[in-house]
Amino acid sequence: MGAHLTSVARPRHGVNDGDPTVSAIGQTGRMAAADVDWSERAGIAERAVVRRHLRRLGGVLPGTRIGRVRWPRRVPAPIVPWHYWWQAHLLDCLVDAQLRAPQRQRAKAIAALARSVRLRNGGTWLNRYYDDIAWLGLAVQRGGTLCGRSGPSALPTITARLHDGWTEGGGGGIWWRRDDDFKAAPANGPAAILLARDGQSAFAAAITDWMAETLVDPESGLVRDGVRIAPDGSIRAVEPYLYTYNQGVYLGACVELAARDGHQRWTDRAIALVDALRQRLAGPDGVLPGSGGGDGGLFAGITARYLADAALRVPELADAAAGLVFANAEAAWKGRAEIAGGPVFSAEWRDPAPEPRRGVPEADLSVQLGGWMLVEAAARLQVT
Repeated sequence: MGAHLTSVARPRHGVNDGDPTVSAIGQTGRMAAADVDWSERAGIAERAVVRRHLRRLGGVLPGTRIGRVRWPRRVPAPIVPWHYWWQAHLLDCLVDAQLRAPQRQRAKAIAALARSVRLRNGGTWLNRYYDDIAWLGLAVQRGGTLCGRSGPSALPTITARLHDGWTEGGGGGIWWRRDDDFKAAPANGPAAILLARDGQSAFAAAITDWMAETLVDPESGLVRDGVRIAPDGSIRAVEPYLYTYNQGVYLGACVELAARDGHQRWTDRAIALVDALRQRLAGPDGVLPGSGGGDGGLFAGITARYLADAALRVPELADAAAGLVFANAEAAWKGRAEIAGGPVFSAEWRDPAPEPRRGVPEADLSVQLGGWMLVEAAARLQVT
């Protein structure tokens, strides 16, 4: 999991008040964008991940595609654990690529992957984790007709389960998983984005307001991981960890709602979050910290995805959010390892990537998806 920031202070500046750090990061990012073709780089990243990780289910089942969780793979390849939400982000990245440069072969892979996730998951879209299903819902929703019959089947099932996950304990919010005492940002943020895009803005707003009131740390302005709920419905503990992806999903929810109901609080909260992210989580160069392999390999890439959304849809954040995306993309690209089959991204974007091998985070699909997702975000900003 990500690093816990033990000492934080209230952000001192707004993103557009002439802070020289914002200006420097933005200028660096714009220069990087002007000097290179990020769409070309995104295509290179895509090919590397697809060649190494996208395989038939079980290695043999015709008409299926699934993401191999490590490369080089273990021999024999383990059947468990099943990384459901990694597959959701693989699907989301393939949708990014299809929107960037449509290809018939990729479209077929998207439909096959969507089908195969359900098949590998026991013939259902659901599991115990509300965050898992929200992530898959977002990917299928973005994929639309590319996902074939999966969308009409998946989305109503997933959104109904998310409604079931909301209770009034702790003031509201969706559980992290069923039969648990934890309400977490990584379940509520993607759920709010999905529901807002599905036209359920009132429910999405209730979730996002709960996050703002319960999970945003009043000192740092950053989103804490979640709260533990006592049997009487009170909050018995706050999990204070400040993971990068929790910032991204809260930002994404605010941006989505700002576009739908126009209430100023969403824009204000988005601006405050980017300011806090820049000052308290990113380094002086704007680069976000990594969170190792495993699930943490996806964290910073998710934040980059929603920073790009903010840059494109919130005029007040155009420079600051885009500058952060480009600063991270340039660092990750500079630190990549070039081996047979294409680039390998580092789990820490500032650091050179080692060659993937057993026990190294860079062997994880999650880490490589995080890098690919980041480069796709930069490509989207450059061509828009």
